[in-house]
Amino acid sequence: MLLPPSEGKTAPRRGKPLDLGSLSSPSLTPARERVVDALVALCEGDPEAAARTLDVGSTQLDLVDLDRRLRESPTARADQVYAGVVYDALDAPTLSPAARRRAATRLAVVSSVFGLVRPADRIPAYRLSGGTSLPGLGPVAGVWREALGPAVLDAVGDGLLVDLRSSTYAAFWRPSPEEARRVATVRVLHEVDGVRKVVSHFNKATKGRLVRGLLEDGANPRTPARLAEALHDLGWTVEVGDPGPQGTRLDVVVAAL
Repeated sequence: MLLPPSEGKTAPRRGKPLDLGSLSSPSLTPARERVVDALVALCEGDPEAAARTLDVGSTQLDLVDLDRRLRESPTARADQVYAGVVYDALDAPTLSPAARRRAATRLAVVSSVFGLVRPADRIPAYRLSGGTSLPGLGPVAGVWREALGPAVLDAVGDGLLVDLRSSTYAAFWRPSPEEARRVATVRVLHEVDGVRKVVSHFNKATKGRLVRGLLEDGANPRTPARLAEALHDLGWTVEVGDPGPQGTRLDVVVAAL
């Protein structure tokens, strides 16, 4: 299950500094080095210019400093660093021991700095949106489009990829037509009086709950249709779309948060 990162993060207060060589998916280390070097170099210069590049306000220069200290800041498990609606709903610290073991091998987060991280990977807090272009490097999405595919496919193996990324992070890697057969994308629709629409908060919270439910249940569906059945068994209303270039879309329809 592939999740987007969160803009908000919980900065670790203590812990070892960043060690890129210790992260999962070691094939991504060269790309990670390039992104970290470019981000740190940007933030070691003019803070206000860096803030404009990072699209943060002039009152948020602490975020620039956070990136400047990326290599020496304390790290913690990624599932303790990422915060926000998706991760509040997932509530990883309260998962059962069995669900936490499943999360270690079935869950990954797409990151603009690290490409792909597992829950136990130790990372610092950072600020870098997926749509940012860094001086001397260019768009970070372009860096990951070139590097991310083999790592994603290695993580999936011969199983099903449940793609829960937002559109920004979907640009980091897109499946080939052959690969798309083993991809299920999930869209959450809020239905009120027969009218359906996408609402960001419902979308994020529901995705977090879906992931939590699948981890606790232990279901390991290998096709989009089986995934829809597993979600239905967990009490969700799910409609299966036709296969497309990004995979088979599942619409999860909710009436209340």
